[in-house]
Amino acid sequence: MYIYGKNVVKEKLYSDTKIHKAYISDKFSDKEIEKLLKEKNIKVKVLNSKVFDNKFKGLNQNIALEVDEIKTYDLDYVLNLNKKYPLIVILDHLEDPHNFGAIIRTSEALGVDAIIIPNEREVGINATVVKTSAGAVENIKIIRVASLNATISKLKDNGYWIVGTDMQGEDYTKIDYKMKMALIIGNEGKGMSKTLQNSSDYIAKIPMVGKINSLNASVSCGIILSEIIRQRSSYE
Repeated sequence: MYIYGKNVVKEKLYSDTKIHKAYISDKFSDKEIEKLLKEKNIKVKVLNSKVFDNKFKGLNQNIALEVDEIKTYDLDYVLNLNKKYPLIVILDHLEDPHNFGAIIRTSEALGVDAIIIPNEREVGINATVVKTSAGAVENIKIIRVASLNATISKLKDNGYWIVGTDMQGEDYTKIDYKMKMALIIGNEGKGMSKTLQNSSDYIAKIPMVGKINSLNASVSCGIILSEIIRQRSSYE
């Protein structure tokens, strides 16, 4: 896969990650990155800026690396967590890579133990996701599963409580989060599926007082995770 953007590239270059090749635009200029590329003896291909922008669409900052795909894990990682109150985020078929990347970044910052995504009909871990996560994707476990419904059943069998999200739920600040739990964030347009709603032990909502009556998935996730961390820290 390709990743791009100076901050993400620098993090990769300072890590032990295997880098297959670097691509730079003829407009690229960054002494620190150029030095790292030389020190690591990484093959560099220089492209015309128009060719580069066509190959690496978006805010590429004139630098890209070819690296291995981000490693993912199976559900056993979650089921074997040795913590009193593990915190998992489940993404119900998200489609926007910016939302996915932002959720990864927020989740890593707030101590989420893992993010569960389905194998199909979900945005993959692509360059935009990696860039939006600001490198956090390297520091959190992403779990791929065949079926979210079956996964939730297994989580419940292992003592997890499931917190869904929907505007028809209860005030998210009124739920007691001192428990093994998984927070479900629904699709950007359709929200959480009916099947997953029915499997949830709680449904949390964020009360709205403005004219806009909804928030995007990453913002909603961040607000609820912040409340979970606030509550849990007050128990300590």
